[in-house]
Amino acid sequence: MSASTIRIARRRVLERHHGIPGQRTESVQRFQGLTTTVPKELVHRAGVAEVMLTGWRRSGEEDRFSLTGQWPRSHSFFTGVQGCHDPLLAAETVRQAGILLAHTEYGVPLGHHFLVHDLQVSVRPEHMRVGLAPASLQLDVRCSEVRRRGRTLMGLRIHVEIRRDGHVVATGGGSLSCVAPLVYRRLRADHLPGDGPSKVIRLTAPVPPQAVGRISPTDVVLSPLGADDRWQLRLDTNHPVLFEHANDHVPGMVLMEAARQAATAFLGRDGLPLEVTCDFDRYAELDTPCIIQAAPEPAGPGASAVRVTGTQNGARVFSSTVTLAQPFPGQHAAL
Repeated sequence: MSASTIRIARRRVLERHHGIPGQRTESVQRFQGLTTTVPKELVHRAGVAEVMLTGWRRSGEEDRFSLTGQWPRSHSFFTGVQGCHDPLLAAETVRQAGILLAHTEYGVPLGHHFLVHDLQVSVRPEHMRVGLAPASLQLDVRCSEVRRRGRTLMGLRIHVEIRRDGHVVATGGGSLSCVAPLVYRRLRADHLPGDGPSKVIRLTAPVPPQAVGRISPTDVVLSPLGADDRWQLRLDTNHPVLFEHANDHVPGMVLMEAARQAATAFLGRDGLPLEVTCDFDRYAELDTPCIIQAAPEPAGPGASAVRVTGTQNGARVFSSTVTLAQPFPGQHAAL
């Protein structure tokens, strides 16, 4: 999608959902074909640097769309793993694709909230290598289980295939529900920030970064509890990526990262995640300790799998299965 097309799309979204007349687009653009990101508001990001999508269009079939995107060679948080792009970058791209299409193609107004029920991604390592330029992506997205009440979208499921240079680099998907602002305020009344500061649990000490495949303690989301299979979720609400904007609950991507770090610590080695699946059962609250538990799961040849769950006050808030590639021959298994 060209820069001019995105400007037209932005104008239509503003006019359709907010009654704000968009600025008139010049009949002749001086710069045709320049690449830009989609508007950050359409993927619920505060900073343009965290937007992974660059365009979208209908594919000619109902509920099917073609999107474009780009992964940077280096990212401040989604750092490379064994020379490959971080698979959680693919998960974030899938998440953004669902929100973008809900707003632009299914008429969900800006300001509505989304509840993500599940999110999963699997990658093809041979096509995930970090190259000499940012990775240009083509996404084939199919929407199913589209639920409406009258003309209002209530929810949908997306199925995503991400290609790079014609090769499938990752597949994934997830489901979401749409919630109007008034309904969300009623739903989250006891947790929305009021006149005073938001209630957030005290920041706890991190486990050693090397134990979870990280370099900086700032990027660690687990705190030790004196066991090899159990930790407390560490919440740094000032983290510029994990808490990129103000939130009244723990974002799903933080829980997904916690699952990846827990699997790494449990196995005692770093590794490229081949597949990560997450089911979100309820909101993870910011003011209550969240206990992360890991256990082994059966896996296919050349891989190890770990089941990770998170609970608050004895109730499960999420569960995840993380499948890590075995170390390459000659590669050190220990962190």
